Amino acid sequence: MSASLLARVPVPIKLAAPLAVALLAATACSSGGSSSSSGSTSTSGSASPAAAAPASSAASSTVITTKTSSGGSYLTNSAGRAIYLFMADSTGKSTCDGACASAWPPVIASGQPTAAGGAQASDLSTITRSDGTKQVTYDGHPLYYFVGDTGPGTVKGQGVDGFGAKWWLVAPSGSSITTAVTIGGSGASSSSSGSGGGGY
Repeated sequence: MSASLLARVPVPIKLAAPLAVALLAATACSSGGSSSSSGSTSTSGSASPAAAAPASSAASSTVITTKTSSGGSYLTNSAGRAIYLFMADSTGKSTCDGACASAWPPVIASGQPTAAGGAQASDLSTITRSDGTKQVTYDGHPLYYFVGDTGPGTVKGQGVDGFGAKWWLVAPSGSSITTAVTIGGSGASSSSSGSGGGGY
């Protein structure tokens, strides 16, 4: 702007122009800083949930582990509750519904099932039941609890013949345990002996 034109511009406008430029520069800087700061916040924000997600999903997932008995190691949940397979099931398919599922509740997946102890992660999977819930399977066997078990260390379902077939504890190999089992002085006996090879 020429000096003669500048002389005719009122003082408030003369001051406003440099202030506007300064404000624009400050905004650009702060926006750039905020952008990089928000970039780093966003990065740490996305890293945070990502880092927290595995811990949270691990904490809420169904854990299949093992306990030891007179008949060898068998599958349990993380609280030590015994897990069974049903000889009437076929690989990857549950035939236990209704009254059967009330007596032998399916092991329902909470998150992705995980393995601990002697259980093998590669043998864990899930199937979808008729009610839409996900049931945990091990080496293709749908897994169940028994309502007659009063807590960790009880295996009253071992060798029970109910709903058309036998119920057996599951070895970490995926085979059925068909021997008498005793745990800490209490347990269950089965009339069969020997190991159930592939389970079915």
